[in-house]
Amino acid sequence: MATVAVVGAQWGDEGKGKIVDYAAERADLVVRYQGGNNAGHTVVVGEREYKLHLIPSGVFYPGKICVIGNGVVLDPAVLAHELDYVAEQGVTRPQLRISPAAHVIMPYHIRLDEVDEDRKGKNRIGTTRRGIGPCYMDKFARVGIRVDDLLDRERFLELLERNLAEKNPLLEKVYGVGGFTAQEIAEPYLAYAERIRPFVADTVAIINDAIDAGKNVLFEGAQGTLLDIDFGTYPYVTSSHPIAGGACVGAGVGPARIGTVIGVVKAYTSRVGDGPFPTEQLNDTGDWIRERGHEYGTTTGRPRRVGWLDTVIVRYAARLSGLTGLAVTRLDTLGGLETVKICTGYRLGDRVTRDFPQSIKTLAQCEPVYEEMPGWQEDLSRLTRYDDLPTTAKAYLQRVRELTGVDLALVSIGRNRTQTVELTPLFR
Repeated sequence: MATVAVVGAQWGDEGKGKIVDYAAERADLVVRYQGGNNAGHTVVVGEREYKLHLIPSGVFYPGKICVIGNGVVLDPAVLAHELDYVAEQGVTRPQLRISPAAHVIMPYHIRLDEVDEDRKGKNRIGTTRRGIGPCYMDKFARVGIRVDDLLDRERFLELLERNLAEKNPLLEKVYGVGGFTAQEIAEPYLAYAERIRPFVADTVAIINDAIDAGKNVLFEGAQGTLLDIDFGTYPYVTSSHPIAGGACVGAGVGPARIGTVIGVVKAYTSRVGDGPFPTEQLNDTGDWIRERGHEYGTTTGRPRRVGWLDTVIVRYAARLSGLTGLAVTRLDTLGGLETVKICTGYRLGDRVTRDFPQSIKTLAQCEPVYEEMPGWQEDLSRLTRYDDLPTTAKAYLQRVRELTGVDLALVSIGRNRTQTVELTPLFR
């Protein structure tokens, strides 16, 4: 059995798309297990850049089976667009499998997301306004519409009428915006149903049969640890479980079946949305890192907040997901700085802690404790071996390993899939 889960070990946007794409070369299946099109993955192959939101990154490797698991919330309009997009890139017959138990994002979910964010004003969460949260709300309220329902015309129309009877009064009387007619939703959504029907399959059986057969299975998470609905910086979180345990629930596999867990970590820290950010750099250094690292959201285009690497966060992620290795990305971005800093702990009143606080109020009171290390000036983009890295860059990585207690598996020194130094084979 060779199974690998790739999870974000910060606030998301760590470069998981590239790491999954790199690992997918040796995978037989690539499985997306949570989130929706609020996540974005950018993959660079040669001189070409590809951006995806739903279809797993492995789609650009011929013959790889790409699975959208039951834990994903699926916007069929976005999926249809992505199918057209990958076809334009030459992938005309993707080996895509979609769980019939995945929940469907409806137009009223998107509108509710938009108007609720507007209503909250300065207390907004900072969602992508893609309907993700409202769809998950319906899922757990047991009024959601699943892919299996969408494929059954009679049942879909029945559920749609039922839900609009609840959503329209909410939109019109509480938020003061227009609702929807069943017809305006049904026509395009029934067309989407026929578009995705060929891809719908028993993904639980497909994944577990592949593991039983000894195939390489790669689980792909969206967002990051600190956006986890239970363990993140609540309420500034997503509506699902990006941690490794989310792969079990969102794909239908037992926890003992996941062998390797790789935490993807930027050589610095970034986040999108509101909420406390202890190492945030609201200064020239932060602006320099943002521009050099192209820190703008794949999904929204919003500028990301950036700061120094926070090993308190990464250590917390290691505990939650049982990380067996780190994939450090964007090491090249820091090249050119005279010195670099690493957050080793938080000062809270008269004490210093290395444990991440569960209270967002407490987190907002934390002051980062830094170690300062020499930077590096060299261009890393052409290096192929770890030993070729500058001494100061290797010292930085070694200190990350010491502070987090997790060994290095991969180091990314550029955006292209070839600009990756592998220290430990992911599939063994």
